[in-house]
Amino acid sequence: MTQQGWMVITGGSSGIGAATATLAARRGYGVCVGYGHNQERAAAVVETIRQEGGDALCHPVDVTNDESIAALFATIDDRSAPLTALVNGAAATPERTPLLDQNPAELRTTVDITLTSTLLCCRHALRRMARSRGGQGGGIVTLSSQAATFGGNRLTPYAAAKAGINTLTLGLAREAGPEGVRVNCVSPGVIDSGPNTALTEEDRKRVEQSVALGRLGRREEVAEAILWLLSAHSSYITGVVLPVAGGR
Repeated sequence: MTQQGWMVITGGSSGIGAATATLAARRGYGVCVGYGHNQERAAAVVETIRQEGGDALCHPVDVTNDESIAALFATIDDRSAPLTALVNGAAATPERTPLLDQNPAELRTTVDITLTSTLLCCRHALRRMARSRGGQGGGIVTLSSQAATFGGNRLTPYAAAKAGINTLTLGLAREAGPEGVRVNCVSPGVIDSGPNTALTEEDRKRVEQSVALGRLGRREEVAEAILWLLSAHSSYITGVVLPVAGGR
């Protein structure tokens, strides 16, 4: 049963996105999982949610294309419950490469997938959630990275795009507040997900020693922070960038 309205989540087929989609369904959201290429993984997330009694669907999306994003949001326009949440999880995950060795096409792709997509998705969500347009309000959570605060390690374009998301969050929170929409950001540190699952034992120990809590974070811990920022428990919080980084 969809009690909280519908959530659109980009990058929802794996990692933090998949963990967030599953947890959101358990908290009463209907979940629309946007995915780029891996239909099999996205379908598996939807199947898990349905097996637990939740409501979910998946839809392919090119997050750099506004028409494709519009089609993603349109999939829930005829649902009985309104859109009340957006989680911007899509991001480029480039290999660590010095800026000198990257070409302009790679730079644009990183920024478009990570930052421009977030702007476009927020725009479509606000059209549906804004009270001045007949919406019921809601919440948006953007996904940044602690790389935004220290520039990354040979991930300069990625870190710059994530820093843009931090600023986007602050600005949009001011615009969207009067419309009944809260906008917040979660900034993960080193999470045991994606490329970090392939760390060598030596590199993993080195990273763990740099974290105050002595370990990598779990994707489920990031998902909990996202859902908290969307819940009534954080009803007076907007425009916040929340580190989930274990003290690193």
